[in-house]
Amino acid sequence: MALVLDNSFAPDYGNAVDVAPNIQRITVNNPGPFTFHGTNSYLVGHDTLAIIDPGPEDEAHHAALMRAIAGRPVSHIFVSHTHRDHSPLAARLKDALGAVTISEGMHRPARPLHLGEINPLDASADMDFKPDIAIADGAIIEGDGWAVRAVHTPGHTANHTAFALEGTGALFSADHVMAWATTIVAPPDGAMADYMASLDKLLARDDRLYLPGHGGSVTNPKTFVRGLRMHRRMRERAVLERIRRGDRTIPDMVRAIYRDTDPRLHGAAGLSVLAHLEDLVARGLVATDGNPALDGVFVPG
Repeated sequence: MALVLDNSFAPDYGNAVDVAPNIQRITVNNPGPFTFHGTNSYLVGHDTLAIIDPGPEDEAHHAALMRAIAGRPVSHIFVSHTHRDHSPLAARLKDALGAVTISEGMHRPARPLHLGEINPLDASADMDFKPDIAIADGAIIEGDGWAVRAVHTPGHTANHTAFALEGTGALFSADHVMAWATTIVAPPDGAMADYMASLDKLLARDDRLYLPGHGGSVTNPKTFVRGLRMHRRMRERAVLERIRRGDRTIPDMVRAIYRDTDPRLHGAAGLSVLAHLEDLVARGLVATDGNPALDGVFVPG
């Protein structure tokens, strides 16, 4: 099933946009190759609110959220994962609003770092965030007229969680599923096996609308997730094919597989290839000396 991406999203910076009953989206003006037009924060509820993904420490975004909140009480701040474009503003909002912060847990890699390995993603991690409540998979937090269920979706990060608004069919899919692009899965923070399992987990649900962390809504979730799953399997086959044709290093594979991709994204593409290779080595389909690494040499298993 072909994956059809949608990059038609038009942000309305500084303003709250109604995206579903009692759900508003406020987009941060932090565009870039990994954030698209910016990070989406969401307000849930009518009288007493919840915030889904407060966003980065950004003065204009803080002001926009406070305008949209308009003096109403905020009981909970949900954080999907601890990247610096999603979680840092939680601290200031918590102090200002008296809300409780909720996430799966603190930032951590998906696996221990190998001896001598340096995590290239450290700069993007919010190591300061610590939730008031570490929510279990499937647990429900109830508020004023709303209930939010945690759906753990590791892959992009180890602590990534989507949040389902019970009784509405809406799922805040954060960076796990986005309409505009495929998700970056980059070791050691992310893991491809976890990501694929999380896609299968979402396919087993009956959500009707995804509200992502970047870009516009996903209005046909099952079809889109099937397309994402097929896309990843095709990438896996492409990696295996490059190795069978004689490519031995990740840069060689990236040049061939991602030849039509913005060169600014080739570093991330290399990490994505590494994520596939970690999984392929674990399954015995590819071999390498020692642990899979960005500068490793890979041969057929």
